[in-house]
Amino acid sequence: MMTEVQAWAVEVVDEEQPRYRIGMVAAMVQLHPQTIRYYESIGLISPHRARGRIRLYSERDVARLRQIIELTQMGVNLAGVEIILRLREQIAALQLEIEQLRAILGAESSPPFKSETF
Repeated sequence: MMTEVQAWAVEVVDEEQPRYRIGMVAAMVQLHPQTIRYYESIGLISPHRARGRIRLYSERDVARLRQIIELTQMGVNLAGVEIILRLREQIAALQLEIEQLRAILGAESSPPFKSETF
């Protein structure tokens, strides 16, 4: 009996790639475009600017907006949101650094390849 193998295409999404206009992002996160512009004006978000000064948002920008929404719904004011987001970024960077150091230490502590003699 022959087994059928199906290949599924998986799209790799670059989280940094600017792709969404403000109207689309507003619908995705259920915020008014003016609110998103305000968050940009106070430095909570920094979309890419395309020709004609059109704002283009990446997946990372959308995720950040969702974090802002989550925090404000919890009662955190925007100054607190800024601090929390900055601390989360620092923690993520430190965790990455720890993982890299562990990988280096793991590579150094493993025994070198031994060839067997017959």
